[in-house]
Amino acid sequence: MSVSQDNNRRNGVHYFVQGWKLISLPGIRRFVALPLLVNIILMGGTFWWLFSKLGEWIPAMMAHVPRWLDWLSYLLWPLAVISVLLIFGYFFSTLANLIASPFSGLLAEQLEARLTGKAPPDVSIWEITKDLPRIMKREWQKLAYYLPRALLLLILYFIPAVGQTLAPVLWFFFSAWMLAIQYCDYPFDNHKVSFVEMRRALKRDKVDNLQFGSLVSLFTLIPVLNLVILPVSICGATAMWVDRYRSRYVTDNDIAKNNTVRHSV
Repeated sequence: MSVSQDNNRRNGVHYFVQGWKLISLPGIRRFVALPLLVNIILMGGTFWWLFSKLGEWIPAMMAHVPRWLDWLSYLLWPLAVISVLLIFGYFFSTLANLIASPFSGLLAEQLEARLTGKAPPDVSIWEITKDLPRIMKREWQKLAYYLPRALLLLILYFIPAVGQTLAPVLWFFFSAWMLAIQYCDYPFDNHKVSFVEMRRALKRDKVDNLQFGSLVSLFTLIPVLNLVILPVSICGATAMWVDRYRSRYVTDNDIAKNNTVRHSV
């Protein structure tokens, strides 16, 4: 199989929109429930707390701007707000993804079966529990990739003017890239595609994946909509996997072999 030209013309915006449609598919809604519940509890509580603290944090951040740059305050103030929202939005969405990762992988697995017309794999508490060590290892791989790059960007915030202006822009694109990695990783990981190989595949379509991640990042900042963004993003990323990547890594023989192993355990 090869990816069709029609699928190649579908960009990241298309798959983000698809995610909103796919969460309401009959038979898929029940797999959306648990990731959705985790996201509502964590993101809802986080943003309620965050907005109550912004009035204290932003003046404290602006106090580090030298007096001779006071004329830039009108620009730096909104950038500081956006930076705080982006950092906390990504951090707590990562935490939500870590907690919900077994159920997020299950949602991606079931949706892929629905989109491809293949029989969905068996779902049981034992199957989920058995996969936990592999899932947690994968989440730590993403964290190890993220932390050193995030620290470099945070250092930029301590460089007056230039760093404080560039850092929010760079952070936005970095967050977009990391969110594309986060959500696309679920279908890749379901088929045991390595983290390194998954990143290589996404880099080949980096613009489209940045589009997808940018929209996820923006919607993470919007109250109410950010409560449902986790399952929406999983569904959109799974649709992208099915269209663009699945044929490179999966054959029907692989699926039949995996199902046979599951039934024999």
